[in-house]
Amino acid sequence: MKRIATIFLFFTHVVVAQKVPDLLTHQISSSVFSLSQVMMHDVVNPPAASRYYAYCMLGPYEIISQNNTTLPPLPTFIKDYKSIPITIISKYNAKVAAVYCILETGKLMLPSGYILSDDEEKFLASLRQYKIDTAVINASVSVAKEVASRIVAFSRTDHYNELSAKIRYRPVRDDAHWYPTPPTYMEAVEPHWKTIRPMIIDSCNEFIPKSALAFSKDSSSLFYNLAKEVYDISKSATKEQLEVAAFWDCNPFAVSTAGHMSIGFKKISPGGHWMSIAGIATDKAHLSFDKAILLNTVLSVTLMDAFISCWDEKYRSNRIRPETYINRYINARWEPLLQTPPFPEYPSGHSVISVASAEVLTYLLGDNFNFTDDSERLFELPSRSFKSFRLAANEAAISRLYGGIHFRDAIENGQQMGLAISAKIISKIKKAGVGKIKL
Repeated sequence: MKRIATIFLFFTHVVVAQKVPDLLTHQISSSVFSLSQVMMHDVVNPPAASRYYAYCMLGPYEIISQNNTTLPPLPTFIKDYKSIPITIISKYNAKVAAVYCILETGKLMLPSGYILSDDEEKFLASLRQYKIDTAVINASVSVAKEVASRIVAFSRTDHYNELSAKIRYRPVRDDAHWYPTPPTYMEAVEPHWKTIRPMIIDSCNEFIPKSALAFSKDSSSLFYNLAKEVYDISKSATKEQLEVAAFWDCNPFAVSTAGHMSIGFKKISPGGHWMSIAGIATDKAHLSFDKAILLNTVLSVTLMDAFISCWDEKYRSNRIRPETYINRYINARWEPLLQTPPFPEYPSGHSVISVASAEVLTYLLGDNFNFTDDSERLFELPSRSFKSFRLAANEAAISRLYGGIHFRDAIENGQQMGLAISAKIISKIKKAGVGKIKL
């Protein structure tokens, strides 16, 4: 595999200490939200969204870590990432460069990234309002653009650009395996995602979960009982269960039909929801700018690796969705509360990535970190409060049962998979020198 070098920025002697307003820390989560908005516009699928978040945070981390020796260099925990010295001779501000780099990387990578040009201009205008020296702003932008271009070059070596050349996926037409579901019968999402290079874990198949329960049409079988549980809950769901399912839906493109009319609804992805939680936690903990960059970077690469690992298993087990099974063997007219996503059922992706995210956030910020999650307020859903990241992840996982889109074993075994993935990631970042954040 071609090894792309990273950037070793000799900035210390040219970084200016000119005071920049504290709002820059909040600008990190604001910029991440701008990425989410463009992804919603483009209807970016969940695995791909996690990849964009990860690469968009690598550059800012690179800039800050080269000016803060308490942050381990990226090559110590990111695969195939090595340093190349480059020289920046103008004075710049590292925080300004880091924020701009988030937006610039997204502008270069996202299909509709040009939309982020407006966010860049608004950001620069806010700096001018605070009388930041124009020369410093211009130099910071130059640094950000240089770093972003190098990050994009690094991203091109992860095999993403090879996906379109893969053989088109054809669903298996039999009783036990996944097949496209109503109302849109969309084709499978990212069936070859396992070929993407992970950020930290060793390989896509490093964390194969416990085998899914064997398929059976027999009404006395364990598998039938799994489906019957989904069906029964949908018939007697409590108000709380309905609210939980809706809150964690995170379907980038759900379609509602009425007669001959179909309406599409765009939302943030599961990864986008957890990146939003990172922003909420940053504000709640009053993290410094550098620590906020660390938090967002570690979470983003965790999301990317968790999706790669999860998608590997999804297309290996290739299991039927509850909607298909229930329509065939229990009630032909039944519909789940949530729209069934267009990919195989096992394991539950939200369970995998939510537990992995929660464990990493717990490592960095500690357990019993209570917070109020208003990530879905944009979609007119009320906020929900949690006493810990782990409790939030547990709720995200069980929401898939309430929503009628996953069987219980996909949820529970997905949670165990998320634990295994996060344990490996935490071990790697600890070895690199990423310690707990002192609050």
